[in-house]
Amino acid sequence: MKKVMIGFAVFLGLMLVCTIVSKSIYAYQLPMVTTCSPESKYIEHTVKAEGIVVAGGERPVTYAPGFRIESMPVHVGDRVEEGDELFSLDLEELEELMDKKRSEISKYALQINTILENQELDRQKRELELARAREDYDTTARIEDTQVGRALESYVQAEQEWKEEEELQGGWADGEGDKELQDALQNAAYGEADAKAKRDEAVKQAGRKVEDLLLPEGTKEDLEMARMEKDSLTQELLELEKMKNEEGKVKAPFGGVITEIAAGVGDRVPDTAVMLISDESLPCQLKVLLEKEQKKYIGLGDVLSVKVEGKSKELEKEVDYLAESKNAPDKYEALIMLPEGMGTPGMSGTVSRTETGEKYRLCVPVSAVDITQERSFVYVLKEREGILGDEYYIDEVNVKVLDKNDHWAALEAGGVDQDSNIVLSSTKEMKKGETVRWEQSE
Repeated sequence: MKKVMIGFAVFLGLMLVCTIVSKSIYAYQLPMVTTCSPESKYIEHTVKAEGIVVAGGERPVTYAPGFRIESMPVHVGDRVEEGDELFSLDLEELEELMDKKRSEISKYALQINTILENQELDRQKRELELARAREDYDTTARIEDTQVGRALESYVQAEQEWKEEEELQGGWADGEGDKELQDALQNAAYGEADAKAKRDEAVKQAGRKVEDLLLPEGTKEDLEMARMEKDSLTQELLELEKMKNEEGKVKAPFGGVITEIAAGVGDRVPDTAVMLISDESLPCQLKVLLEKEQKKYIGLGDVLSVKVEGKSKELEKEVDYLAESKNAPDKYEALIMLPEGMGTPGMSGTVSRTETGEKYRLCVPVSAVDITQERSFVYVLKEREGILGDEYYIDEVNVKVLDKNDHWAALEAGGVDQDSNIVLSSTKEMKKGETVRWEQSE
């Protein structure tokens, strides 16, 4: 029995050793990972870009849009002086446009004359109506006054008859009298009152009609609009005649070098600049091309740190011009005016700008986030019960990246929190659900 017990103890010892060795070998073969927990940080964005110093500034040459360009003797890089011909217009089309303007002016002139004639007819009609209304007023007043006079006479006559009968009777006793004479006198009094009321109402109505006709006439909007259109067309015609007198030639308003031409022979004059000419009276500029991503953090009027080749001192300068590049797709062109006497054409320069950005609660190193076109995700270290006890494994969690720079990425709350262990690195390739070893930082 003693030997059996000793043998069994030896067996258990061997099993323990084998288990420890197996577990060690199993653990050794697992990937070793390092982790971090999300932190609260500001996501700063630093933009750096290189540029080149260009001579002077650029000033646009604009012209009335829509005209067809017949010839253009200049090219990009040509130097022009004030008064030199830049391009000429199609004179035949110019003449056609002038004829069209004349036709439109004639149409509005006819419309204005028609309106004025109608207004004169309306004025004559109004004067006639006013004269008739005044005549009606006088007639009404006279007729109604006559009716009031007649009613008054009837009342006086009835009153006289009452008095005469009273004298014949030697006076009326209280409450007594001739009923017929009394009724006649009363009716006469009513007739006079009704005649006066009728006269007042008739005269009032006739007077109001006169007042209505004396009110000032309202403004004629159609006449004013027609005059405005005619005046505008007349001014345009004068401009066209001036162009024709100059043989359709458009001349340089100032001297300089042509840096860009936006329209050519056969094109229409655009409603923006036809061409750009350098302005040598202005200081040099630093011209910088920005990527689309960089454009998010640099805007017109923003202050940049500027450094020009050969100058040790950095300057703080504003962005004077920013627009989509016409020569480089998906890029933007920025111009920064340099101080007078600083830089010469062809020199290189750099610009930079740092934007503090917003503060986010869940920020992790950008290397910990896998970002694809379809989604973004992180590997999170979790714990579970395994065949050899507690073990760590990898879970794949989809996340939404709110903002990022070259070092940090801000994540939306939900898939992870500040207690999550986000995998930073692994000694082997990882996949979801795989058991790993955790190298905890001290």
